[in-house]
Amino acid sequence: MKLSFVAVSALSLLMAAGLSPMLSAAADTRAEAQALPATPVDPARLSAHVKVLSGDDYEGRGPATRAEVKTLAYITGQFQALGLTPGGDLRPDGQRAWTQNAPLRRFEVAAPPKMAFSDQDGARVLRQGEEAVVHTLLPVKRVDISKAPLVFVGYGIKAPERNWDDFKGVDLKGKVAVVLINDPDFETPPGHPTTGRFDGKAMTYYGRWTYKYEEAARQGAVGMLIVHETAPASYGWATVKNSNSAPQFDVVRPAPRKAHPLLEGWIQRDQAVDLFRRAGLDFEAEKARAQTADFRPVTLGAERFSAHFPVKAGTIVSHNVVALLPGRVHPDEYVFYSAHWDHLGIGLPDAKGDRIYNGAVDNAGGIASLLELARVFAAQPRTERTVGFIAFTAEEKGLLGSEYYASHPLYPLAKTVAVFNRDGLETHGPARDISTSGNGHLSLQDDIAAAAAAEGRRFTPDAVPEAGHFFRSDHFPLAKRGVPAVSVNGGTDLYVGGEAAGRAAELDYVVHRYHQPADEWQADWDLRGQAIDDGLILTLGRDLANSRRWPTWQEGSEFKAVRDATASERK
Repeated sequence: MKLSFVAVSALSLLMAAGLSPMLSAAADTRAEAQALPATPVDPARLSAHVKVLSGDDYEGRGPATRAEVKTLAYITGQFQALGLTPGGDLRPDGQRAWTQNAPLRRFEVAAPPKMAFSDQDGARVLRQGEEAVVHTLLPVKRVDISKAPLVFVGYGIKAPERNWDDFKGVDLKGKVAVVLINDPDFETPPGHPTTGRFDGKAMTYYGRWTYKYEEAARQGAVGMLIVHETAPASYGWATVKNSNSAPQFDVVRPAPRKAHPLLEGWIQRDQAVDLFRRAGLDFEAEKARAQTADFRPVTLGAERFSAHFPVKAGTIVSHNVVALLPGRVHPDEYVFYSAHWDHLGIGLPDAKGDRIYNGAVDNAGGIASLLELARVFAAQPRTERTVGFIAFTAEEKGLLGSEYYASHPLYPLAKTVAVFNRDGLETHGPARDISTSGNGHLSLQDDIAAAAAAEGRRFTPDAVPEAGHFFRSDHFPLAKRGVPAVSVNGGTDLYVGGEAAGRAAELDYVVHRYHQPADEWQADWDLRGQAIDDGLILTLGRDLANSRRWPTWQEGSEFKAVRDATASERK
């Protein structure tokens, strides 16, 4: 799940307004019935699915664990009971399975890493999960880096089309690159000479940590350490720690060293400040320089980095679940709904000793929507086009299940009409607005806005495009291949309590439950907002499935050209 606003800035606003980030237990979360749009989606059924899938016996739904077997059995059992058709891999007998095999590489740090910064004054030990987190996504038995020089390379971006190069000829062979998260526009003020090079506050793909590691590999670095700061990352250190403490996964690559350096990691901001100070540099001053196009890499004096740890690497097969309601007129054209079934599994204990990352909101909630949408569609007359449902694996490992499907599509991407992705659960009642993850510049967002207006509600653009949400949900691997795809999110303007209550509720989740064991099912949730938004995208999908319309990317979208290139395949 990718969140719709930055915790730190929201917390500041709420506290400045005298509001608590915790919802009052006495708050009335019941919206006025006469104001609510009708929906065929049942909140009670949503809650029941979430309760099952986020139970302790599902052990956090980690890919390639016994919990995966149990999770897949539940999802496929529900689809089968509803009368849907299996849509997965072709079996030897020519029939479809319920699942698509998704081979993945699995990497586990097999013992606590021994890490340190060092210089002439000695070594400063870094603890995994506390001052730093590291892993590798290369099929090696050990990572052994001894006193590698450190080079600050700004935001780690090489973008010729934007006249930007943070590397400027530096030789990173045998060295560890230190980089900032997000991209240069995040903190540049209005009027700054380079503001706008990276689309203003809206994060580009260059701001994503995945891109930075990829560029480190292309530049020949032995490793990369990203400096964590809460606002530009859009999440706190707990998210980084928890997400990187479990085994890591990647798609199976023919040449993994072209995509990953040997070591990938994050360090806390205070560690970076101290590191720069010891190198005779001021962290904030160097960050300001990195926001200019004439920035050049800076060697961090005599500072060195060492990391040693064993790696348990292997190949596993996880699974996407695919179910279909075949179209009666154009069965070779597809409207898909999707959500990821995985979460973080069993990991580090919280303060209460709980090690199960149940993932109720993230993303048992999305799977509950998928199953409810399938139930409603199955009970209605068949559409002209095929309507499909995909439960992706390994979203929490880097959108790997959707990336595998997008690179090995079971059904032609050129004839995939649209994808509506659900990632998260709206637990605090219905809202007057609806939103999406980022701005994809596509007609589906206009359709969502029009549908909301018809219900007396409104579409609210992503409140923090600088968080890069568009690149952080399962629609993205399909979108970058030209498929009109969008992740639909609930709004924050609650019918009861308005924006203040909605933002407080979201902040409460970010701080206390997101990617933590406390993300558990609660009996007192008000899921009518989820049901209403599901109803809206159900109507949109049904209309598309009974039409000859093909949603489009708008002029200026980086995905328009790849979609246009397949126009001849669509009637």
